Amino acid sequence: MKRRQNLIADYFTFSKSQRNGIFVAITCMLICAVVKFSHGFFFSSKTVPVDSTFLKQVAALKLADTNGYTNNYTKNYKRYNNYNNNDDDANYNEPANKSGRFTIKGELFAFDPNTIDAAGWKRLGVRDKTIATIQNYLSKGGKFRKAEDIKRIYGLFPNEAERLLPYVKIMGTENTAYTPKTYENTPGDAATTTYTRPAYTPKTIDINTADTSALIALPGIGSKLASRIITFREKLGGFSSVNQLGETYGLPDSTFQKIRPRLVVNGNAVKQFNINTADANAMKMHPYIKWNIANAIVQYRTQHGNYSSLEELKKIEIIDEQTFSKLLPYLSL
Repeated sequence: MKRRQNLIADYFTFSKSQRNGIFVAITCMLICAVVKFSHGFFFSSKTVPVDSTFLKQVAALKLADTNGYTNNYTKNYKRYNNYNNNDDDANYNEPANKSGRFTIKGELFAFDPNTIDAAGWKRLGVRDKTIATIQNYLSKGGKFRKAEDIKRIYGLFPNEAERLLPYVKIMGTENTAYTPKTYENTPGDAATTTYTRPAYTPKTIDINTADTSALIALPGIGSKLASRIITFREKLGGFSSVNQLGETYGLPDSTFQKIRPRLVVNGNAVKQFNINTADANAMKMHPYIKWNIANAIVQYRTQHGNYSSLEELKKIEIIDEQTFSKLLPYLSL
């Protein structure tokens, strides 16, 4: 009997590691059980009913928005293509054919857009709103300088501008660029014109009188180079030739060659100094005269008296022919 009790005791006796394992297993089973039963409480599997009334309202809003866009588009399209819907557009009829060309009620005659009055524009077939735009532009100092400028009138359609263009005669200009085609029973059709671009002549500037703004307008010349050109000009006493501008510090030769055709020079603006009265300090300030040359000119004058001609400078050994030629425009007796 005692042995049987020992067997039972041994069977239900566990070591520390076995007890820990049993505890962990029981804990995991409890956690699984809690998760299983709580899932149904927090996460319902029932399907949420859809509010059919709400869906109908959303659909109605989308339909209304689409119809509004379509109606606005149709309205604007008709307004553009049907000019006689408004009283202001009474000069226009329905499109004459499927090509979309309009038959414009208006008389064609030569006119100056800068001087013609509102009645004249009306007679040409221009709408009242466009006439008001033109008069407002002119009242603020605007001016039509060439015939093609009428194409920029706000509210004047391209076919209208082409129709009026051959008849534009601006005072003081010759409209020889357009050769209008005669109308063939369709006065509403745009005239076929031939345009010849006039030869472009770049504007030239006098480099002895040009200011910084005029120099900056030249291609490749910025504010820094413009300032250097003017500083060099002042030290020289004016440019005697266009080529001298190319000697400006920092001016690339490629830039100079590009702007050279647009440069002219007035040689009368050159300032000269008297070699019989100027001292060495005054002469050495000139970019072409170094101290040794200025000193030599004064020493020669001291030894031989005043210069009787500018050619006497060639007798000074350090003044070669090239230096003499550069100095000559700036010397006087």
